[in-house]
Amino acid sequence: MILGAQFYTLRDYCQDLQGLDESMKKVADIGFKSIQLSGVCDYEGEWVAEKIKEYGLTVDITHTPAAKIVDDTDNTIKLHDAMNCKCIGLGYSELVRTPEGIEEFYNTMAPAIKKITDAGHKFMYHNHHYEFAKCGDKTALELLCEKFTPEECGITLDTYWVQAAGGDPAAWIRKLKGRLDRVHFKDMVFSLEDKKSVIAPIGEGNMNYDAIIEACLVSDVEIGYVELDDCHGEDPFDCMKRSYNYLTSRYGLK
Repeated sequence: MILGAQFYTLRDYCQDLQGLDESMKKVADIGFKSIQLSGVCDYEGEWVAEKIKEYGLTVDITHTPAAKIVDDTDNTIKLHDAMNCKCIGLGYSELVRTPEGIEEFYNTMAPAIKKITDAGHKFMYHNHHYEFAKCGDKTALELLCEKFTPEECGITLDTYWVQAAGGDPAAWIRKLKGRLDRVHFKDMVFSLEDKKSVIAPIGEGNMNYDAIIEACLVSDVEIGYVELDDCHGEDPFDCMKRSYNYLTSRYGLK
């Protein structure tokens, strides 16, 4: 498993191509090998391909709006082809909360997903906490996985949101083996100032990363992405670097 940088963390610095370029160089200098493009400015696949070659990076997943995936599937595939990016990711859907919503989600997404898989790519769904709402005796995420085969729909499991929903991230990683090409890493700590649990750089919170990393390694996770949605006023690049340093020094990841 290698480490990647989720650019949603750095979105405020990537709202034009110059900022995106500078951010790519900075994460490469930290040591990250892979990036996920999410929340950044518009870009051409060929431009990204040149930049990642320059900095020794790969783009291995995106978060792409559902409308683009569904209504402009062919161009979405071409964009990912240009970057040599296997996984086309969706950041969330409000439909994935109830059985009825999941049925609608399936009917809406299935034709595009077939095109994506036929073209040699993989569709990936990213969870938050609401996918762990119970629908009878199962969670919405379980129902989603029953509706789609692993080949049709992988899961970019976000470990923080599993914990926020009361789940065990390591257990879910093991449970979803076969769907987990990519996983999102962030930590959770209680903030006395905010009087609630908040996102923290990895190694500076209370999540059981010994168990999480072990589960990733036995579940064939290819890439773990550091994603810090909110750095609470700290420099996001510094927070990413601290997370990278913790994961590499403690677990020998690269």
